[in-house]
Amino acid sequence: MAGFADLNLPQAADKKSLQSLLEAAAHLGYSVVALNHVIDFKEKKQEIIKPVSPSELFPSLPIVQGTSKRIKVLTRLTLVVSDPSHCNLLRSTSANIRLYDIIAVFPKTEKLFHIACTTLDVDLVCINVTEKLPFYFRRPPVNMAIDRGIYFELLYTPAIKDSTMRRYTISNAISLMQICKGKNIVISSAAERPLELRGPYDVANLGLLFGLSEGEAKAAVSTNCRATMLHGETRKSACGVVYTVKKPRKVEEEETAVPACKKAKTQA
Repeated sequence: MAGFADLNLPQAADKKSLQSLLEAAAHLGYSVVALNHVIDFKEKKQEIIKPVSPSELFPSLPIVQGTSKRIKVLTRLTLVVSDPSHCNLLRSTSANIRLYDIIAVFPKTEKLFHIACTTLDVDLVCINVTEKLPFYFRRPPVNMAIDRGIYFELLYTPAIKDSTMRRYTISNAISLMQICKGKNIVISSAAERPLELRGPYDVANLGLLFGLSEGEAKAAVSTNCRATMLHGETRKSACGVVYTVKKPRKVEEEETAVPACKKAKTQA
């Protein structure tokens, strides 16, 4: 199984708080995290800035618990879109957009959700978990997003903070599971403090409350996160990424590999 990942740590201006978040994530066993830069067009007109290199922020990265490797830090851009015109920025060939490892979109309406699933070149579609959804999920756009290799992100930190948000989180997650059948789900934290982070196995248990099976819940914090990162690599390179997996040998194949003379001796 791939290493555990948390693809949503808010990028704060305070380096000390970011460093403490990274240390907590590494201590809990996460091998990859993504620093999330959010742009909300509703607040004010914002421009996409060049992502800050993790090496500039952190002179030395913490070592992942139980391994000898240092935690890997990615850059992520999330666009909160409330109008179709906001999507034009993603369609443009902005040089700064291509510099981010992961691109996510947070659609506020059903029309924008449909556009994000079917046409936008993104890696993640964020699902609102802090309030009741203003629309119902429909099968065609969700299936098209799955076919395009786009993943849906659910956050668990709001469910920890408030009982009302917990109800909305579980309700919205179950509504999505009824359509996507547990496929292409990523669970992230969006934790602003180390105390809000949870270990990957605890997050997988939360996935059971969201309607995922045990295997799907573990994949939501491991293999699905890796697939999202590979999708981002494909988007950046405009070509493709080859991901090889060693196929385990079956017992029947091992038996056929034994020479015939050796078989005869063992049978005699």
